[in-house]
Amino acid sequence: MSSSFTTRPVDPDLRLGPVPIVTTGPTDDPDRWAAEHRGLLRSLVTEHGAVMVRGLGLHDVAGTASVFTRLATGLMVETEAFAARRSYGTGVYSSSTWPPNRTMCMHHELSYALRFPGLMQFACLVSPSRGGATALADSPTVLAALPEALVERFEHEGWLLARNYNDDIGASWTEAFGTDDRTAVEDYCRAAAIEFVWQPDGGLSTRQRRSAVIRHPLTGRRCWFNQMAFLSEWTLDPEIREYLVDLYGSDGLPFNTRYGNGDSISRDTVDLINQVYQAHTVREPWQDGDLLLVDNLRTAHSREAYEGPRDVMVALADPVHLHDCSPTVEVMTR
Repeated sequence: MSSSFTTRPVDPDLRLGPVPIVTTGPTDDPDRWAAEHRGLLRSLVTEHGAVMVRGLGLHDVAGTASVFTRLATGLMVETEAFAARRSYGTGVYSSSTWPPNRTMCMHHELSYALRFPGLMQFACLVSPSRGGATALADSPTVLAALPEALVERFEHEGWLLARNYNDDIGASWTEAFGTDDRTAVEDYCRAAAIEFVWQPDGGLSTRQRRSAVIRHPLTGRRCWFNQMAFLSEWTLDPEIREYLVDLYGSDGLPFNTRYGNGDSISRDTVDLINQVYQAHTVREPWQDGDLLLVDNLRTAHSREAYEGPRDVMVALADPVHLHDCSPTVEVMTR
C-alpha cells in the first residue's frame, strides 16, 4: 500500500532569514511538488529576491531538468557565455567551468547581453565537503551603498566590456556563440550592438557598451546590474593577470571592463565595488538535493571556492530584454 503523503500536497515550512528556505514535506515526486508549489515559490522570489528549497532530493539530470521546466515561464539558450558549460538541453546546463580554488565574484548572469534570464535556477546534486556556496547580494542595497558620484558616472556613461576570445581562459568564440560559422557570429554581433574584429590568428575581439543601472521591469526598483567588477582585469589573480599580460599584452586580455567612454577603471574602484558586494553578501551552504531560485535582476550571485566534488545544475529562465528595464545608455543595433 502506498503512503498517503505521496498523493496530497503538504504545506511547506518557510524559514525567513538572509536566504529564505522552504523545507518540503516528505515527497517522492519532486516534479509534482514543484508544480503544486510553483506560485508560492515565485511569489517568494518576487518578495525576497531568492528562495532555497530543501528536501526535494534532486539527484539526477532528467528529474532536475523537469523541475526547472515546471518552475520557469520559459528557458533560454545561453549566448555570449564567459566560461564553458556542459549542456543538458535547452536552457539547462552544468555550472560554469571555473577553478575550484578560485572564487567566482558577484555578478548578474548575462548582464552584458541585450537578452538575459530574469530567473536563475540552481540545483545541487552533490554538495562539496567545504565551501562552494552560491552566495547572494541584493542589487538595490548594493546600489545604495556605492558612492553617489561613482553611480552617477556609470548611469551617465554605462560600462564597456572588451573580450578577446581564445583557448586559454574563459569560453572560446565557438563555445560562447554556439557556432563555428563566422557569418552567424557577425550577424549576432550586429543585432546585439557588439563591435567585432577578427584577428589574424582566427581569434575574435569584441566590445559592447551597456547600462550599469537598470529598473526592475516588475517592481520598478533601481538595480546595480552588471559584471563590471567580475570581468575586470583587477579581479583576476595577480599572477594570472601578469601571465596573461605578458602573453597577450594589456589590450589582449580575455576580458576587461572600462567606463562607458573608454576610460580605464582603477583597481581601487573595482576593489571598492567588490568590498560593497562582500559587505552585503548572504549565503546558505549547499546540501545534496537543494534547489535555489534567484531573481537575476535584483540579486547578484557568486560561487565561493570549494573542496571536494561539487555538482550544481543551472537553468536560465524567464528571458528579459534590456529595453524593458529602462536602460540609462542607448543601444544602437544594426
